[in-house]
Amino acid sequence: MPDQELDFKERKDIRKRLARPAIKFAAGGFRPTHSDDESWLGRVFLFRPDESVPKNAAGIELHPYAQLYLPDLPFCSSALRGICVLTLFISEPFPEPFEAMGDNWLIREYSFDEVLVRKDFASPDSPLKPFALQAELVDEDFPLWDGGGIPRDVELEILKLEDSGEIDSYYDLVTHVFEHKIGGYPSYCQSGDDPGDDFDFVFQISSDTKINLNVVDSGSLMFWRNRVSGEWAIYYDFY
Repeated sequence: MPDQELDFKERKDIRKRLARPAIKFAAGGFRPTHSDDESWLGRVFLFRPDESVPKNAAGIELHPYAQLYLPDLPFCSSALRGICVLTLFISEPFPEPFEAMGDNWLIREYSFDEVLVRKDFASPDSPLKPFALQAELVDEDFPLWDGGGIPRDVELEILKLEDSGEIDSYYDLVTHVFEHKIGGYPSYCQSGDDPGDDFDFVFQISSDTKINLNVVDSGSLMFWRNRVSGEWAIYYDFY
């Protein structure tokens, strides 16, 4: 019994050290309201009065990928503090991983006191089918084993549990949200990579047949924000 209690405590401590909250998004499955406080994939309709759909250096419009209305979410990343609406545009083909934001992808941030207007620009060439999003709070999201985010001392404790036969795998202890999400941990397909110091993982858009998105081969588009400069970074990998 004491060994079982110790094992339970070790498992609980590991989960507590690693767990982060997240918002999981599901596309569609309900009748959208088309109101300004609704989040979407494949559609952007909120702009500043002087804005339009951004274009790359060749004058080709970027595709609308996401419009996220943050105030009504049951949780939001601290990296998004002060941001009311966030919109995302991406080129086709995708920009290179960690390519600087501007020409081939763009995130626009809007504060709570900004005046936004509705502009329903047609996007006939967009690969995405527009769907409104349902948000679900996930209290605990955990990093993938080879995706970074596990401190070395916790990793050693997990390996000890595996070596002793208490668990068969790290995934006996944890779960991971692979879907579209804000918060939690990135859903790497290969060994993890990130933009470096001062960047916090913020959100991802994952391959989803419903919205007609395949990130090369079942990957995810992942986004970080620099807590000092506000700079954004994009990364994706695939199987």
